[in-house]
Amino acid sequence: MFRLFLALALMLACGATQAAKLDIDSVNQAQFSQDRAKDVDPMLIKAQILLDRARFSPGLIDGRLSDNFTKAVAAFQAANGLASDGTLTKETWDKLTATSIAPVLTTYEVTLRDVRSRFTRRIPARMERMARLRRLGYRNLREKLAERFHVGQRLLTMLNPRARFRKAGVNLVVPDVARSGPPPAIANIEVDKNSRQVRVLDPSGKWLAVYPASIGSEEKPAPSGTAEVKHVVHNPTYHYNPKFAFKGIRTKRPFTIAAGPNNPVGSVWIDLSIESYGIHGTPDPGKIGTTFSHGCIRMTNWDAEDLASMVKPGTKIDFKGDAAQSENARSP
Repeated sequence: MFRLFLALALMLACGATQAAKLDIDSVNQAQFSQDRAKDVDPMLIKAQILLDRARFSPGLIDGRLSDNFTKAVAAFQAANGLASDGTLTKETWDKLTATSIAPVLTTYEVTLRDVRSRFTRRIPARMERMARLRRLGYRNLREKLAERFHVGQRLLTMLNPRARFRKAGVNLVVPDVARSGPPPAIANIEVDKNSRQVRVLDPSGKWLAVYPASIGSEEKPAPSGTAEVKHVVHNPTYHYNPKFAFKGIRTKRPFTIAAGPNNPVGSVWIDLSIESYGIHGTPDPGKIGTTFSHGCIRMTNWDAEDLASMVKPGTKIDFKGDAAQSENARSP
């Protein structure tokens, strides 16, 4: 009986240590540990925000281990002369925390302008029906603020459990994802179809930025070889041509979907010299790197906008690798 009681006590104690405290101090003061919290890990939140700031994007900040996080760590390691296996080691942690001394979480006061944004409460799943809407805006303020701060809506809610996301003047705890200005000169962009990443290189070949991406599919693979940037369109509309013959679209007529961050190509379109191909944003940042695309290169809106700030007409785009898909990816 005593042994059973002791075992139960140890189980409860272990469970308590795994359910990590989550607030602004626990994340800002997080230190490296081999242990991982049961759900969302303050240390991983801190690492993800620091990677985001350094432009080794983990995609959506959610405080969890993921393929995108592992790839971001591996890219950061490779760029800093460390063994690039994607494992967050103490050496990697020390290098990463040395990149920025500012707290990773900060506070943000919701403004009247935020609250009065033009929201699109209901967005249909089918693209033909999307074409009936005048704008593809955010569904609500929570979604808008989550995207502004590169964070999953669930984690944003966990950081602000008592907050009302409908009222001006509310102070929210949010990631501080302010990146430095774009690099003064870039040589080219690499689109790696095998690793599902987009990389920005300087003239010496150094990685200046690495972003996760969804790149092509068996239905419509991404191109190969070399292309150039033609121009950048912010807040683009989306034009569907029946010759694309995307699965799930029944109409044989062309249609146009209005602009907005929940447009199928998100908040920015980087037009390429290969007809009908581009690098663009997405209405669903949580799926980046885990789904296929319709041939183009899809990124989170914030990463696509960051990339758009670096390129200009004539910037070279090199497609590398043979396959856009993996057994972990699935069609959207």
